[in-house]
Amino acid sequence: MLAPLLEISGLVKRFGERTVLDGIDLVVERGETIVVLGGSGSGKSTLARVLVGLERATAGHILLEGRDLVGLGEHELAVERRRFGMVFQKYALLDSLTVFENVAFPLTEDQHLPAEEVRPRVMEQLEALGVAGAAELLPGELSGGMAKRVGIARAMVMRPEILVYDEPTSGLDPVTSRVVDGLIEDVRERFCVTSIVITHDMATAYGIADRVVLLHGGRIVLDGPPDHVLALDDPRIASFACSSGVEPARLQRRARRRSPADIRKLWDARPSREGARFAPAFAT
Repeated sequence: MLAPLLEISGLVKRFGERTVLDGIDLVVERGETIVVLGGSGSGKSTLARVLVGLERATAGHILLEGRDLVGLGEHELAVERRRFGMVFQKYALLDSLTVFENVAFPLTEDQHLPAEEVRPRVMEQLEALGVAGAAELLPGELSGGMAKRVGIARAMVMRPEILVYDEPTSGLDPVTSRVVDGLIEDVRERFCVTSIVITHDMATAYGIADRVVLLHGGRIVLDGPPDHVLALDDPRIASFACSSGVEPARLQRRARRRSPADIRKLWDARPSREGARFAPAFAT
C-alpha cells in the first residue's frame, strides 16, 4: 500500500514554556481538501507554518510520502519545502513591486531562473487566476479579491503539490468569500493540488472540504466529513456556523468536477513529475 501524501503524528510545537500544538495526528491523501477550523489561539496558523517549514516542530513527525521532514537539515528541508505553497492571510505582497514582480519573486530570488523562463510561468499563473490584466499594477491598486488571486498565483508559480491557505476569506465580505471558495476548488481541480485550508469560516468548511478538522487548545478534537461534523451537537461547531453569518440549514456544498480519487488518477498518469500539473489535460 502506498504511503499517504502527508502523515502527521505526535506533532508538538512549543514557544518557550507555551505549548501551541500538543500532539497533532493527521493524515492527508493526495487530492483532498482538508479544512482546519479553529478559534483564535487554537494553534491553526502555527500548524500551517510548521507544515510549510516556516517554523520547526519541537517534537513529532511530518511524513511527506514516507519521508520525515522533522529533523532534516536546512538544505534538505528547503528542497522539500518547494513541494508546499502557502497563501498568507494578509497576502504578503510587496508594496513596491508590481503584480508581475510579486509573482515572479520566488522564481528569481529562490530558484534564480532566467527572465526568459520566468515570464511565461508568471503569465501562465496570472491568466489561470484571471488577473493577467493587472500584471503592471501595484498591490495598493488591487481589491481584496484580486489581491487574494495574486497571492494564490505567487504560491502556485512554484508548482507545489500541497497548497496551504491561511484564513483565505478573512476580512472579505460573504459574496467575495464564496468566490474565493470557488477559486480554491478550481485551483485544486485544474492543477491537481492537495489543499489544506486554515479558517474560522464554517461556510468555507462546509462548502469545499472533504474533511473538517477542529483544532482546540492545540489538539484535534474533531475530524470527519463536513455533513457529519455539522450534525454534531457541539457548541463549538455551532459558534463557527453563526460567525460565518449563515444558518447551518442554509450552508451549501459546492459542485465538483473531480473527486480526490480523480485527482490521484490524473497524478499517477502524469507523463513526468516536473511540470505535469500544468500539462493541458490538467487545465480542462
